[in-house]
Amino acid sequence: MLSLSQTTGYAIRALCALGHAGEGFLLARDIAEQTGVPKPYLSRLLCWLGQAGLILTKRGHGGGFALARHPRDISLLDIARAVEGPRMRPRCLLGQVECSDERSCPMHTFWKAERARIEDELQRRTLDSVAAFEARNGTLAANRFTPARARRPRRKQPRAHRARS
Repeated sequence: MLSLSQTTGYAIRALCALGHAGEGFLLARDIAEQTGVPKPYLSRLLCWLGQAGLILTKRGHGGGFALARHPRDISLLDIARAVEGPRMRPRCLLGQVECSDERSCPMHTFWKAERARIEDELQRRTLDSVAAFEARNGTLAANRFTPARARRPRRKQPRAHRARS
């Protein structure tokens, strides 16, 4: 019934790819290729992850994206909050607009406790533990990719423009 969104799943896959790359920088196209995350969607995710301080960005030759912290220091809750934003706010399990300790629905006490338990578990689980699980079980694409190099290929020379008469 309750699961993380596809957006959070994509973010976890992208961060696993960066963790697998070690201290090197990966290009967005390489991350997209190895994780199967659509590149336009990945670009948005990388922006959010950068704003949350989970990744580093480097422009120019040898640039790309890298983890800002060791994978053991990035929790799944950090990732979910970075990409889910306001959607991570607690909502009433029964869909009531106003559901609080003062004005609660029949499920409020139960759901409040369960949300806290889920958030505690997401805080306990780290990117490192996901990567270790993936390495054992081969469930994410990140373990199957070895970048040849983390830099952009040379651009083709621009065409000479014809003079107008």
